[in-house]
Amino acid sequence: MLLQQGMSRLGTESAFEVLARANALAAQGKSIINLGIGQPDFKTPAHIVEAACKALRDGHHGYTPANGLPQLREAVAADLNRRHGVAVDPAQVVVVPGGKVTMFFAILMFGEPGAEIIYPNPGFPIYESAINFTGAKAVPLPLLEKNGFGFSAEDLLSRITPRTRLIIINSPANPTGGVTADAEMKKLVAGLEKHPDIVVMSDEIYSEILYEGRKHLSLLTFESMRDRTIMLDGWSKTYAMTGWRMGYAVWPGKLAELATRLAINCHSCVNAAAQFAGLAALTGPKDDVATMCKAFDERRRFVVDALNKLPGVSCVDALGAFYVFPNIQGTGMSAKQMEAGLLSDAGVATIAGTSFGAHGEGYIRISYANSLENIAESMKRMEKWLVEKGVGAKQKAPVA
Repeated sequence: MLLQQGMSRLGTESAFEVLARANALAAQGKSIINLGIGQPDFKTPAHIVEAACKALRDGHHGYTPANGLPQLREAVAADLNRRHGVAVDPAQVVVVPGGKVTMFFAILMFGEPGAEIIYPNPGFPIYESAINFTGAKAVPLPLLEKNGFGFSAEDLLSRITPRTRLIIINSPANPTGGVTADAEMKKLVAGLEKHPDIVVMSDEIYSEILYEGRKHLSLLTFESMRDRTIMLDGWSKTYAMTGWRMGYAVWPGKLAELATRLAINCHSCVNAAAQFAGLAALTGPKDDVATMCKAFDERRRFVVDALNKLPGVSCVDALGAFYVFPNIQGTGMSAKQMEAGLLSDAGVATIAGTSFGAHGEGYIRISYANSLENIAESMKRMEKWLVEKGVGAKQKAPVA
């Protein structure tokens, strides 16, 4: 059997593998607390669910336009104007079944042998996987603990070569919870003026989950970047709609037409009822979103404090998303050893930092999209396990 060569380069998303192992252990009767999977533990708000049910009752059972319902794309444009103060043409909006589709489309458009794509590392694993699949060179942009896991514009710009086609940025970030400073974003935009042919895919899926008074600075707000920014966002995180598979992107110029053509070739269109749910999310009340973010903030503060009390572990604060990325170098264990031991021995599911790239060694990802009670119990289990493993008094690991 002769497969296309790219198949051998295609990676995976380890969070789902850990989830499967955790579920298998739970099925055997073991008590498992899942701090691995990156999805809100809240239900989709009732008015959004009802909108989908009503759409089905009203007979919306057929195909929709490949780029999304017109009224949904208009609502996306209006929402972006409300949140970021930018005017977006609904014709530039392409609705897709989940954020990964936008990533894949963008990387397919620009990735091929001889091309280079810069991506965050540690970062969402699909970036590197999809780049490798196309045959392009994946150029990692290290995200460092000393910078709060935000990117350095100077470092990013230094990695540009004549072969660079696409740059991927993600803030607030998965897996670290890091938020890039506004000043660095502005430096990046200024530096890219020397590279007018390079396109940027800005993954802003966590843009409404920020803490300590932070406001999101979208790349769309920079006039000079409008014609070469692919802005990725969606419903899964903000509205607890991961299983609805709803995402969108704002594409520049003719790229929206190409993205729509890829959609036609790939999935035809997005589920009709889900789109009506997405419309209700954008146009309806936001009380549930505020409640969820408030709960995440409480958990964030608790888990950072608790992790910093564990032997061999340290954790910088996270300013966005619902992840922390504690430094485990003081334990003497690798990221994979920590992940495996915590799950099998302590019943706590976490994700090794190396699942998000080579620069994730020495860290694990913890999702605090779980109840405060479960998070507290997981910290007790982790402490007990570390002590049993002989990790002594609290040791501060050096900041990378």
